[in-house]
Amino acid sequence: MSSAAVQAGPVERSTAPRSFLEIRDLKVHFPTEDGLVKAVDGLSLTVERGRTLGIVGESGSGKSVTSLAILGLHKNTRARISGEIWLDGDELVAMSLDDIRRLRGDRMAMIFQDPLSAMHPFYSVGAQISEAYRVHHKVSAKAARARAVEMLDRVGIPEPHKRVDAYPHQFSGGMRQRAMIAMSLSCDPKLLIADEPTTALDVTVQAQILDLIRGLQKEFNSAVIIITHDLGVVAELAEDIVVMYGGKVIEGGNVDDIFYRPEMPYTWGLLSSVPRLDRVRTTRLAPIPGSPPSLINIPSGCAFHPRCAYSGIPGGTRCRDEVPELLDTGEDHRVRCLIEPPQRREIFAREIKPKL
Repeated sequence: MSSAAVQAGPVERSTAPRSFLEIRDLKVHFPTEDGLVKAVDGLSLTVERGRTLGIVGESGSGKSVTSLAILGLHKNTRARISGEIWLDGDELVAMSLDDIRRLRGDRMAMIFQDPLSAMHPFYSVGAQISEAYRVHHKVSAKAARARAVEMLDRVGIPEPHKRVDAYPHQFSGGMRQRAMIAMSLSCDPKLLIADEPTTALDVTVQAQILDLIRGLQKEFNSAVIIITHDLGVVAELAEDIVVMYGGKVIEGGNVDDIFYRPEMPYTWGLLSSVPRLDRVRTTRLAPIPGSPPSLINIPSGCAFHPRCAYSGIPGGTRCRDEVPELLDTGEDHRVRCLIEPPQRREIFAREIKPKL
């Protein structure tokens, strides 16, 4: 059985989580003048140490909001948060801000999407890594600097003893991302969240960054969550995948389930829009029609039904009126769709698979 899974059905409330990271019925809502933004609306999943979970979906699906909730970065904001987030036996949603700050950077860390914005421009890279290390370890400035040089060397920065005194703007995009990874891993976190870690990097550097994350995960035995809209990235790095749409999980399973046996029309759309380099493609890429839903006015029934070419199959207005549940369709493969499983598999085999 897979070690990273999406939970389906009623969420069992318990103080004894079975997994290293366990999220139960997480909701993150933001009140605004225009209405309540339901950025994450009932998310449940688990991740084990040594495993990598990919969270994919279009912009606005709730991926990054989920990661910030795990880190407690919505605390002291107007966000309305409910549900449970268990990390190695500790529940984070109810935890105080001071307590979760002590965990952040030590037991859990994040690689942000834009390291130039995430790193302070007035301090050297080494000073920022040293500070992150000293927050959680009672060591001298000299020892912290040595740790910064060690981490820069570990992530492949050339001449780390010199570059430790350089500023973020003096690094290339790929080197800044490596420096951000060095900072995130300086305290050997048990959970590493990477939010679009290869955005704006060229293909060669992307491959190097992914290899680096994979190698460091093996070294530290960390649980990794990689958040991206790039299915190529999760195919390279993740063992399990969660597909989000409109603040909810709409499909989840291992890499083979999602890439070779997907059952949700939205997942079919994502796969159909990915270019293939391993063979000559005989059909044009097929983008998903329409736009992602407003998280203030989420469509009734299945949130994807206004964009789904198969929404009429279950019969009449069922997709427009009935909210589908996330149900098991195989071992650790769960789907939120009202089309009956045999019909979904037949459609995929007949219409979708030949075009991928």
